[in-house]
Amino acid sequence: MTREVKETFGNATRTGPAPAPRPGPAPRTSPPAPAALAAKVRTLAPSMTRSMQRVAEAVANDPAGCAALTVTGLAELTGTSEATVVRTARLLGYPGYRDLRLALAGLAAQQQSGRAPAITTDIAVDDPIADVVAKLAHDEQQTLADTAAGLDTAQLGAAVAALAAARRTDVYGFGASGLVAQDLSQKLLRIGLIAHAHSDPHLAVTNAVQLRAGDVAIAITHSGSTTDVVEPLRVAFERGATTVAVTGRPDGPVTQYADHVLTTSTARESELRPAAMSSRTSQLLVVDCLFVGVAQRTYESAAPALAASYEALAHRHRSDRGRP
Repeated sequence: MTREVKETFGNATRTGPAPAPRPGPAPRTSPPAPAALAAKVRTLAPSMTRSMQRVAEAVANDPAGCAALTVTGLAELTGTSEATVVRTARLLGYPGYRDLRLALAGLAAQQQSGRAPAITTDIAVDDPIADVVAKLAHDEQQTLADTAAGLDTAQLGAAVAALAAARRTDVYGFGASGLVAQDLSQKLLRIGLIAHAHSDPHLAVTNAVQLRAGDVAIAITHSGSTTDVVEPLRVAFERGATTVAVTGRPDGPVTQYADHVLTTSTARESELRPAAMSSRTSQLLVVDCLFVGVAQRTYESAAPALAASYEALAHRHRSDRGRP
């Protein structure tokens, strides 16, 4: 959703005082690199229509074959329409089908360079523990690579700038995402910034009411539709705070109230490892990127604060060798 639509949506429901003018949107970025195409498909496919899923799966499964097809040919291959093919290309981040074909050709060239095919990572109930370790390690690596490839660095940079200058930061997350929210708030506190993670929905909203321009609110939700996360972000947005969504669904409801959207990827789900668990890996990567970016921008104050917090806790980590 564009910033103009977000502002209109927010104004239509605004009940509190009008927020101060917000800075302009982050600069537009170039279409995803070929390496990011497969990650984009894995991330966005669950939220696509069935016809768009057929197009996305076709280009991800056979980039070389699809790169040789015209828009009409791909529509016929997938049993869809030319309009569906173009819409899918745009949803994946390309201005049009021609740009998607170029990315497919690049991806096909990379795959033909001798890279080994991915192993099957579905975990069975009777898998030996060694196989479980190997499969989980592969999934984690793929998830991190997909998240890094699909992360919009312009949006990330804008979020870092807002955090570095914030009077205060509120982070919302529940369940597995709540653990990630706590991780981010603790990291920011270690470098001397005021940050709070809220895992109680009522407390999250009552705190969001106190935010204003110059503050930052971050919502962490894989589904992008968790009401207890969307609601406080909406309140923060209406109060004028800069809002950030860390989500695996860039078209989810939470992004309606986000000035900056950071998209995460998820390992393939299984009965033993649902999305709520596998999403945490990519969320932690985004959190680390945010923290390091803020620490870089505030290094003169962050470095002494980090050293002081380390020293304050150091005695708890020293071994008691002298004890009997």
